[in-house]
This record gives sequence, C-alpha cells and structure tokens, in this order.
Amino acid sequence: MKTYLVIIPARAGSQRLPGKNLRQLGDKPLVGHSMTYAQEEGFEHIVVSSNDEKVLQYAEQVGGVKVIKRPDALAGNEEPVVTALQHAVNQLKKKFKAVILLQPTNPLRPKGLLKEAIATFEREDCDSLMTVSRNERKLGTISNNCFTPYNYKMGQRSQDLEPLYYENGLLYIFKTELLNQGKLLGEKNYPLIVDHPFAEIDIDTEADFKRAELYLKYFK
Repeated sequence: MKTYLVIIPARAGSQRLPGKNLRQLGDKPLVGHSMTYAQEEGFEHIVVSSNDEKVLQYAEQVGGVKVIKRPDALAGNEEPVVTALQHAVNQLKKKFKAVILLQPTNPLRPKGLLKEAIATFEREDCDSLMTVSRNERKLGTISNNCFTPYNYKMGQRSQDLEPLYYENGLLYIFKTELLNQGKLLGEKNYPLIVDHPFAEIDIDTEADFKRAELYLKYFK
C-alpha cells in the first residue's frame, strides 16, 4: 500500500448540515470513520485536507495521518473537490502511483472493500475506479403533470428491469497523473459494484445523518 495515497477532504462551511464533518456518529465523528477505515485497511500514507482548524486538530490528536491546511479559496461551496486533491498532492514531496478518495460524507463502508478495490484496480489496469450500486426502482419523468416511465414499461415487473447503477461515493481510485488534467475519472474507468446497505448512506442533511445512525446500529 506504500504507492497509494489516501486523501480525506473535509472542508468547513456545510450549509445544509453545519459542522457535519465533526458530527459524532457512533464512537467517532464523520471524518474519523474515513481515517480509521484507511488505517485499519493497512494504508500508510493518509492525508486529511481541510480549512477547518477543528478538523485538523482532531486529525492530529488521533494521529497516524498527515494534516494539510487547505486555503479557503479552495474550500468554497462551488469549488470542485479536484482542486483540493491537487493542492494536497502538491504539498507532498513523495510520488504515488494512485490516489484514493474517501469522502467523510460516506462514513460507513463494508470491511475489506478498499483492498478489493485496489486488487481490482491493479488487475484491470484501469485509469480510475469508482464504486456503484444497482438502482432497482422504476424511474420516470414528469411533464405537464404527466408521468412517463424512463427505465421500464407500465406493467413490467421490477425483476425484469434493465440494470441501472448509481455512483454511491464510497470510494474512488485514480492515477495521480489524472489530477494534472483536472480529472478524477479516466477513459478506462472501472465501475466496482457494491451490494451493501452502507452504499445507500451519503450524508448531506439531518435526515441522512439519522439514517446513518440506524444503519450503523443494525448493519455493522
């Protein structure tokens, strides 16, 4: 795991759930779950990037990670995460084969998923890898108060739907050179399918947080 860099971006200023990165979920705050997950999976190079002094202080207290102070200019609501990753990599003198992105808003991940993702990334020799999960709902659009099925025909059984997948955000892996191009996903991007309740958790609101508490209790 020495050639992989894990980056956990945890900016301040969440509008819908203020202070969410330090919200206590179970025995640790959201950002702590990603830190612990990377450490338990055996990764040596773990970075927490933040413009929030309290997040940086927490990461330093826990130990085992490097903290990088992110400029406020790279932490706005409209700022893409790729600029924070570029900044973090540029602060380090060591070169890495690939970068792993773990978002604090996805604090719950199946055990062993990261090692499986690394093995798949290397076996497939891909530019990037992202985790996805199947969406088995009947979807449609509404126009002029009329509902039009999108991925099925009226009366079609759910089990006969064409498989569709959503980006669950559990983790991303990408070659370091992609960052120089301002990208996270390359042309050869591998979708790693995750069939686990934790893939449903992505925390942006208070309701999301309450749901995460329930999932942590019943599915861990």
